Amino acid sequence: MLEEWQTSWKNGDTGRKIYNILPSVSLRPTNWIKEDVIFFSQHGHFPAYLKRFHLSDSGYCSCGGIGTALHYAAECIFTVSWHVRKPAPNFEQEWLKRVANNLVSRQKIRGIIKFISENRDLFRPP
Repeated sequence: MLEEWQTSWKNGDTGRKIYNILPSVSLRPTNWIKEDVIFFSQHGHFPAYLKRFHLSDSGYCSCGGIGTALHYAAECIFTVSWHVRKPAPNFEQEWLKRVANNLVSRQKIRGIIKFISENRDLFRPP
């Protein structure tokens, strides 16, 4: 059963952002909470995500940047209290793995996601 699940996970079309962080299936639960899933899947109240699915007219944050999960984690002026160091573009996947495995970084990410959820109007495009 695990081998079949692993093959399906490895060859699947969906969940690739999570697959790049957690490439192996396991019966052991991760210690991820809702905010972790939102950030690492990049599915949430991010303007770029909402625009992609035609739920918003703009993919921009109200600060003017492109409203992605990475933008909020490393660039947005509204989330500066929780910023982590921005990765070089060619190291983004490795950076996501490291952030996912670092409790201090994950606490910052959780703070960002909670702040965005509680202040959605602040992040709407101008």
